[in-house]
Amino acid sequence: MNLLSHILQRKLELPPPLTRDLVVQKNLRVPMPDGVELLADRWAPRDGGKGLPTALLRTPYGRAGMFGAAMARPLAERGFQVLIQSVRGGFGSGGILDPMRQEREDGMATLDWVVKQPWFGDSMVLVGMSYLGFVQWAVADQLPPQVKAMIPHVTESALTMEFLREDGMSLELPFEWGVLTAVQERPWAMLRSRGQARKTVRALHTLPLATADVAAIGRSSKYIQDVLAYDATHEYWDSLNHSHRVANVGVPVSSVGGWYDIFLPGQLRDFQVLQESERPARLTVGPWTHAEFTNAALLEALDFGLAFARGGQPAERAPVRLFVMGEDAWRDFESWPPKGYEPQRFHLQAQGGLSVDPATDSSPDTFRYDPAEPTPAAGGISISHGGRVDNTALEARADVLTYTTAVLEQDVDVIGEVSAEIWFRSSLAHADVFVRLCDVGPDGRSHNVCDGLTSLSAADELSRATVRLWPTAYRFKRGHSIRVQVSSGAFPRFARNHGTGEPRATAVTLLAADQAVYHDPEHPSAIVLPVKVAGDQVRG
Repeated sequence: MNLLSHILQRKLELPPPLTRDLVVQKNLRVPMPDGVELLADRWAPRDGGKGLPTALLRTPYGRAGMFGAAMARPLAERGFQVLIQSVRGGFGSGGILDPMRQEREDGMATLDWVVKQPWFGDSMVLVGMSYLGFVQWAVADQLPPQVKAMIPHVTESALTMEFLREDGMSLELPFEWGVLTAVQERPWAMLRSRGQARKTVRALHTLPLATADVAAIGRSSKYIQDVLAYDATHEYWDSLNHSHRVANVGVPVSSVGGWYDIFLPGQLRDFQVLQESERPARLTVGPWTHAEFTNAALLEALDFGLAFARGGQPAERAPVRLFVMGEDAWRDFESWPPKGYEPQRFHLQAQGGLSVDPATDSSPDTFRYDPAEPTPAAGGISISHGGRVDNTALEARADVLTYTTAVLEQDVDVIGEVSAEIWFRSSLAHADVFVRLCDVGPDGRSHNVCDGLTSLSAADELSRATVRLWPTAYRFKRGHSIRVQVSSGAFPRFARNHGTGEPRATAVTLLAADQAVYHDPEHPSAIVLPVKVAGDQVRG
């Protein structure tokens, strides 16, 4: 076990169970207002389960497997009774799954049903990750008084919106999710998952993208087609955006996120709204990807949720607890973003340099981007192969530029929101700018910290591209260097830019482009890092 794993395991150990003798009532029928019935399973201690606080999980992924063994059982062994419900259109529940669109009405009907059951006591906590967290936000502003807390994990109140930004469309995650929900109930789906994953990867290269779902699953997926057809500003998605409900939440909220989770920016925005609204809330962010299962949310359910469900208060803790990567330690703060971390510009320099000093006269650096052989994604924001990885092979490519500081003479802590301003010109009007922040160790290997992409529609004119990178908490240690990558893609994390401006669903033409990155006094390209250092000035 490495040091990081040891630190996390020690910090995230569950308390011992109160009982291991549980009973599961299966296929409870929960009526919806339109006559559809949703199925649910109730987990409870065999003795004394009636009247315990209820943990409610509503899921599109089935009620057995991970959600039974890994979530319901630990909670039911430690003070809760647990109700896991399959949302509309899956795993025996009636109706048709129209992802995320029906969760407010169905969620409110479910809450109303739960509080009327003879086994229900007087309190309930909403728990769950990803989609299971989104359904919490869907009802968050109209909760019955029996709901005492929410524990949303790697999720946000406007779940699909992050996929669909007009200035940079995510491809891999919404496509993988659409495939998952389409095939998960097929016979032997689990045994066939590796083969399906390979088929999905091949399908992401399909042109036009409108046919990729058929290539992956043998039929059309409405969700995938909708993602391709409508960007985040389209009114089609309005009913899926519950961000306006966050300020009106009436119960304490404990959010758990991951630095390499796609929904982290939205989750942090939700937390800031709670802070500004002076709602009782706390935040925990670890070095996790979206699908990396940890005990963090379970611990919050037991410490935070169960305390409120019993009419008490959780153990005292700072509102914000962050795992600072590089330092590999948990640190507590009063707010997000933490105070005391000031934006520091690190300027791109000639000959691959990076420094807080102003840029000097220099010629632009150039590279050629070919969407037929797109710059690949390496680690970062991904379900299947994300997180912190060695970037050596990626940085050896001719279509990736790198800019690196001198070896640091002191530790540099970067905690907060990260952005970049890149002066950029392309031979084509339509182009992307991808920026990645990396840590270069004494051995010369580069590992990714955070990244982001923006799409341009007038890239043939020299302009300043503003790129929003993922937030982070990272210590660049003395003896290391800070590095910035600049390229024009990270496929299939982001959809490749064809260079034509054609609709993403139907585009088939691929045009290569010559790109230029400027870094001179009139065009001072830079990454902007929220920095606190031990000494007076960052040098590199």
